[in-house]
Amino acid sequence: MKYAIVEISGRQFWVEKGKYYDLNRIPTELGKQITLNRVLLLNNDGDVLIGKPYLDTVKITGKILDHFRDRKKIVYKMRPKKKTRKKQGHRQELTRVLIEDISII
Repeated sequence: MKYAIVEISGRQFWVEKGKYYDLNRIPTELGKQITLNRVLLLNNDGDVLIGKPYLDTVKITGKILDHFRDRKKIVYKMRPKKKTRKKQGHRQELTRVLIEDISII
């Protein structure tokens, strides 16, 4: 089983070939190829490569499938005994990316 741990927009993801992941918005067109270059770890069927901090020899390519907004999260702030309440909603802009290939250069 081949997988990699990648850093994308400050978060770390365990990615595998053929699966899709929802990431923070990537400002590119639909159907375009992207390359993920911040690879922290690669497991190639038991052969583990660990970067210091990144692996320069590993290339991960993906395809942008969709841009969408996440479900609404409710943010509620209240100060007790002061009669102040603030209710807000937030919807995060996301991009769905299909991982097409994990290759060693």
